Amino acid sequence: MKVLVTGGAGYIGSHMVRMLDELGYAVVTFDDLSAGFRDAVLGGEFVQGSLHDKAALSALFGAYQFDAVVHFAGSIAVGESVRDPAKYYQNNLVGTLNLFDAMRAHAVNKLVFSSTAAIFGEPQYVPIDEQHPQLPINPYGMTKWVTERILRDYDAAYGLRSVALRYFNAAGAAPDAALGERHDPETHLIPLALRAAKGELHELTVFGADYDTADGTCIRDYIHIEDLCDAHVLALQHLASGGESRAYNLGNGQGYSVKEVIQVAERVSGKKVPVQYGPRRAGDPPRLVADAGKIRKDWNWTPRFAALEQIVEHAWQWEIKTDIKG
Repeated sequence: MKVLVTGGAGYIGSHMVRMLDELGYAVVTFDDLSAGFRDAVLGGEFVQGSLHDKAALSALFGAYQFDAVVHFAGSIAVGESVRDPAKYYQNNLVGTLNLFDAMRAHAVNKLVFSSTAAIFGEPQYVPIDEQHPQLPINPYGMTKWVTERILRDYDAAYGLRSVALRYFNAAGAAPDAALGERHDPETHLIPLALRAAKGELHELTVFGADYDTADGTCIRDYIHIEDLCDAHVLALQHLASGGESRAYNLGNGQGYSVKEVIQVAERVSGKKVPVQYGPRRAGDPPRLVADAGKIRKDWNWTPRFAALEQIVEHAWQWEIKTDIKG
């Protein structure tokens, strides 16, 4: 099975490319390297290009006979999407529509889509299942919600079958530390906490300690990057066997507060994490926890690294390795 992975040089995409390559898929990564890293692509072939370049997309699909596409490419920072919505509508909608046009032109009708829990907006209840109302409150979430709507229309009109996977908080690193989390700038809690423990950050800023939770800090659901990729493989297998379009929430179903994550980071690293407390960030709900019962039931998806300690340990090994390399 020949699979195109857009955004395959990014954090999640690079882990996906490596897994698919090791499973025997023929993988081609397409990435403009605006946020990814060429040295993170550890398998298959690499083509540098942008989803905004229709000629490049046409050449790519003409050169390879793809069986399916796994679509990660796009902008992902909620705060930035509020400050610069044009970037998000261009990258996440216009670029994605260009990709879909190329797929249609070359009769590629199977897609796994990187969606997000941000499509739900402020949670009306937790854990959040697939029936939860979808009311995105920022441009990032809106672009993903609109894409899911587009996919439904494209399935009905053109037979483009898809699986949308709505991530909660992807975290961790490859267990052998071959790959890990690399964002510039980094905004995710676990790598920031570990970098504060190493002394790379003067202190970790916690945004809000007065929420209606047990310790006053936000609660989030963390899913190991490898477990996330396992779900994408199941999605590809489902589509390859003729399965219909579906959408799933993807998380562990277990919430951890910011303070709990910091405590685990201190245990794993053996170092103190210096912390300062700042004001709440706009749009941060107190709790975001997934109900992933549907994908567990339908596909028997079972996380291999469900414990927060394992997730942080793998992230820590990656951080140590980057120190050695640097």
